[in-house]
Amino acid sequence: MDKRSLALAQISAYSSAPLGHFIAGVPVAGQGEAFDVFEPATGAVLGQARDATQQELDAAVAAAKEAFPAWAATPANERRKILNRVADLIVARADEIAAVECLDAGQAWRFMSKAAIRGADNFRFFADRAPSAADGQALPSANHLNYTTRSPIGPVAVITPWNTPFMLSTWKIAPALAAGCTVVHKPAEWSPYSARMLVEIAHEAGLPAGVFNAVNGLGETTGKRLTEHPDIKAIAFVGESRTGSAIMKQGADTLKRVHFELGGKNPVIVFDDADLDAALDAAIFMIYSLNGQRCTSSSRLLVQSSIYDAFIAKAAERVKKLKVGDPFDPATEVGPLIHRRHFEKVSSYMGIATEDGARIAAGGAPVAGAEGYFFQPTLFADATQSMRVAQEEIFGPVLTAIPFEDEADAIAKANDVEYGLAGYLWTRDVGRALRVSEALEAGMVWVNSENVRHLPTPFGGVKASGIGRDGGDWSFDFYMETKNVALAKGTHKVPRLGV
Repeated sequence: MDKRSLALAQISAYSSAPLGHFIAGVPVAGQGEAFDVFEPATGAVLGQARDATQQELDAAVAAAKEAFPAWAATPANERRKILNRVADLIVARADEIAAVECLDAGQAWRFMSKAAIRGADNFRFFADRAPSAADGQALPSANHLNYTTRSPIGPVAVITPWNTPFMLSTWKIAPALAAGCTVVHKPAEWSPYSARMLVEIAHEAGLPAGVFNAVNGLGETTGKRLTEHPDIKAIAFVGESRTGSAIMKQGADTLKRVHFELGGKNPVIVFDDADLDAALDAAIFMIYSLNGQRCTSSSRLLVQSSIYDAFIAKAAERVKKLKVGDPFDPATEVGPLIHRRHFEKVSSYMGIATEDGARIAAGGAPVAGAEGYFFQPTLFADATQSMRVAQEEIFGPVLTAIPFEDEADAIAKANDVEYGLAGYLWTRDVGRALRVSEALEAGMVWVNSENVRHLPTPFGGVKASGIGRDGGDWSFDFYMETKNVALAKGTHKVPRLGV
């Protein structure tokens, strides 16, 4: 069976009726309004999903609340076994998962074929850490022995985006389950199918009913109800910065803990002493892979003025040669944008760029004659800091190039945006690498490298790019409460009053 047929066969199991929810271990058809789910490559309707009603959302949260005490008390080694079985089943169905992501998210097979395996790796990593999740520290003082412990916070909400939906769902859900939390997951409405596969896989692996629930729906209805629900103790969200701000307001009345991975306008800074061929490879990869729909994309290309013209000329040649096409074609490098609304947003920046005075060095228009939401990989050259294309997150296959003079100018321009998720730096000067990395306002910096994730390291941003960190022990810090216990040694004098 070819990959597209494989994906259609899976989705057909869900498309005989609008896709509902998965609550307390069983599928729920749902009674809410149905909304269409589109195939980005054709613009055709793939199927429909249900917007959860208030009653359905309440049922999902109630299931998570009821399942929480037993799951939190489950021995960590047992949680570890179950989560490793989840990983095994993900690997067994990796091609099927990847094909679904190509179909409903429009992502290219060359990237999605690895994304499901990364999802399995996420489950294995946190499964193996489950036995130590509750571990704390010994903090002795002169008269007391202080020690800390951690316990799961309770039912949590996980809200994930549409760009790489399966992998990003595992990145949030795996540590929550490993910590002993129960989960209510709301996937993005534009790409809901792989999320349904994940919750079914988890229960096939032996996850108890109610521990992991999934509800479909729109952000302004189901999402809002979930983030406001008093029995949800924490919210893990990946998406736009404005949506993160709205979620923080919605959770404020119930003092919910939040973890936000939000937008980015990430710089890749290329100094004239860099390995220019490798820098070009990395800059092209980090903006045009995943159709430019990546929070950590290097969407601003800052190049030292002494090499700017030659570097941008080579970049434009490469951009023009990128293969845009069918996501299922293994040769495709750039697929379609996710949805017509997003396609129109990205398209609008072409006029904005030229009005502000940027030069379109490559691309700049929809792909002629193509069905679906295909947009040419685009390079804006000779931009300045004040231009909207240098400041705003476009979230598409669009790169904005800006010259800089020296180290101080590079740092100033890199930091002159509201975002601070990632930064990329290319130089052979070790001292400069240290200075610039320290000065960049970003949660993560890669030196002489594209984005290469190492799971034990912290992942997250500053400024409008987010709150908190994922990865390693940082994930458990979010999903667990820390308690300090102070044991007196019997050597200190207790103050006496009223004697």
